[in-house]
Parts: sequence; structure tokens; C-alpha cells
Amino acid sequence: MNIIEHIDFIDAYIMVTTGLSLFYLLIISVYLYGWNKIPSWETPKNFTPKTKVSILIPARNEAEKILKCLNAILIQTYPKDLFEVIVLDDFSTDGMADLILDKFQNIKLLKLSDFLSEKDTQSFKKRAIELGIEHSYGELILTTDADCEVPKNWLDSIVSFYEEKQLKFIAAPVNFHQEKSIFERFQSLDFMGMMCVTGAGIQLRLGNMCNGANLAYEKSAFYEVGGFEGINQIASGDDMLLMQKIAEKYPSKIGFLKNQNTTVLTEAKPNLGSFLSQRIRWASKSTSYKEWRVTFILGMVFLFCLNILSSFLLIPFLGILGVKVFLSQLTIKMIIDFIFLGKMTRFFNRKDLMKTYLPSQLLHISYIVVVGILGNLIKKYEWKGRQVS
Repeated sequence: MNIIEHIDFIDAYIMVTTGLSLFYLLIISVYLYGWNKIPSWETPKNFTPKTKVSILIPARNEAEKILKCLNAILIQTYPKDLFEVIVLDDFSTDGMADLILDKFQNIKLLKLSDFLSEKDTQSFKKRAIELGIEHSYGELILTTDADCEVPKNWLDSIVSFYEEKQLKFIAAPVNFHQEKSIFERFQSLDFMGMMCVTGAGIQLRLGNMCNGANLAYEKSAFYEVGGFEGINQIASGDDMLLMQKIAEKYPSKIGFLKNQNTTVLTEAKPNLGSFLSQRIRWASKSTSYKEWRVTFILGMVFLFCLNILSSFLLIPFLGILGVKVFLSQLTIKMIIDFIFLGKMTRFFNRKDLMKTYLPSQLLHISYIVVVGILGNLIKKYEWKGRQVS
């Protein structure tokens, strides 16, 4: 490379770096603005529910955790005659079904093995939810996961919000808890950032994202959009891909329930392998998103993090200029993320997580790049003990 080509490369690189840095600064500022715009929701004191609800819990080999989940649901303050709980046993081999039948008389258990063979589908969770909806009596469907714990006023909060707003699809907060390591606290910080992106994206119509551990949607809306038809070839996506289908038909009828006390809690992944497997699974469905804004924003954040790592690797070739470029990018990200995550940890009353902010930043940059690449290259992954794609 001659001197002119070298200068042209540096100019182009600085231009790209500046553009990506400004985009990241802008998009995080926009999400903070959007989060502030979401009205907080409190269940009215005189709330008298009218809606029949069906809570669906797809589960595979969750004997160790599902009892805690079910007990939390059964102590809800919501009228017992207005909600049912349906556990959908996805070919479990750990005795989970017998455990549920032994412990609970008022929970409906449906086994996928009674309706299909394991060879009939790759979208087990979607098929389980379809089965649950077919056998449900509720007009409002709620979903959560077997390894989650719901707060005691969960149903009151979601249903009061639904009855007041008359929405077709409601996303609500999910967080991690009981962290045992810096790595798990990093996941909690990252997830709180996702909750801001989820809520603000819905509020500002930037894109529809959600988590299947805390969702509500009308049964009629599910059938009106054809359920999982068109997306049932993808193993995951029972949450976001369905949400985007419903949003396409009812763009003004999607909402985010902003209430700390409606947060569903689960545990972070204990090791790098299980974490990467989870995030690669999430990333692998991004090419199926119908909403270009979601894909564009995720892609730009990936490029920004990739650019930071590239700047670090180019330091031996660019010298002091490389150091300046790398540090300027890192500083921009660390300052805006500190404000961003600080706000979210305060909202969820988890300010303790900011103690691991610095190591979490380095983990965040690396994982965005690694998962962004692998999520588009790896189309087969392990989920619930199965190899799926």
C-alpha cells in the first residue's frame, strides 16, 4: 500500500468510525427518550376483572423448576374462576408430567406425545402453544416459561392494562435474578437494556420485540393472523415473529406494560456455552423478521461493536491515531451505556448490577460481534436437548 492509498484508507476508516459512533449515540438516546415516554401502569384500586385468561406454559424436562413456577401462578390474586393454567409437556423424560399430576389437581396437562410424533415437527414450542390455544377457554392468552417466577399481582396488572387499553398484543418485562457470578450479572445488565429497547421500540414504533416469558395476546388475534402459519418452519420465534405478524395487522394495538412489579424473573445462563447457544438461537431468527427497522438497528449495533474491535486490532498499523480512534469509540459507548443502563437498573431497583458495569462492557462488545457472526452462519443449534434449525 503506497502513501496515497494509506491516507485514503485512513480517511475512509475515520469516516465510517465516526458515522457508526454517531449512530450508536443517537439510537441509544432515542431509546432512552422512548422509555421515558411510556406511561407507567398501575392496576386501578377498584379493578374488577371480566376477562377469562388461559396461561400457557410449554415445558420440556423442567421437573426441577416447574413447581416453583406453578405455585407462584396459583397464588395470584386474580379470581380463580377467570383463569386456567395449561402445562404443555414437550416429550419430557424426567418425570415432569407425573410430578405435576401428583402435586396439582387444578392444572390442565397436555402431552404433545398424545397428539403427534417427535418426527412430525421441528417447531415443538410453537406446536405446543397451538395445542394449548386449541384447548383453552380464555379470550386472553398469557405465556411464560417453566423456569420463571411471576409476581403475585401479575394477572391483575396485565389484565387491567388489557381491559383499559384494548390491545391485541402486550409485551411485559423479563429480568434475571439470583446471579452468582460477574458473568451472570453481565447478562442481567444486558437484559435490562433489552427491556428498554423493547418498550421504547414499541412506544416509538421503531420495531416490535418481546420475550415469550411474559406475553399476552388475544386468542382471536392469534387466529386472525393465521397463528404460526408462515413461520412454523423456524424452531424458535413463537414470541417476536408472532408479535410482528399481529403488529402488521394491528399496528396501533401493540403495547408494552411498564411496571416493575409485573416483571417475570428467571435465571441467567450459568456458563459461556449455554449463553452462546441461547443467543445464537435468538440471532438465527433475525433474518425472518418482517420489520426492517429491527434488522437495521441490530445490524448497525453489530457493525459498531465490530468497528471497535477492528480499531483495537489496527493499533499496530495506525499507531497513535489507532489508539485515539479506539479510545474515542470506547468512551462514547461507555458513557452512553452508563446512562442507559443506570436508568434501567434504577427503574427495576437493581442498582447493585452497576458494580459490574466495566467488565460487562468488554463482554458486551465481544458477544455482540461473536453472536452476530455465528447467528448468521450457524443454522443448527441445541435447544432443550435437541438439535434443531
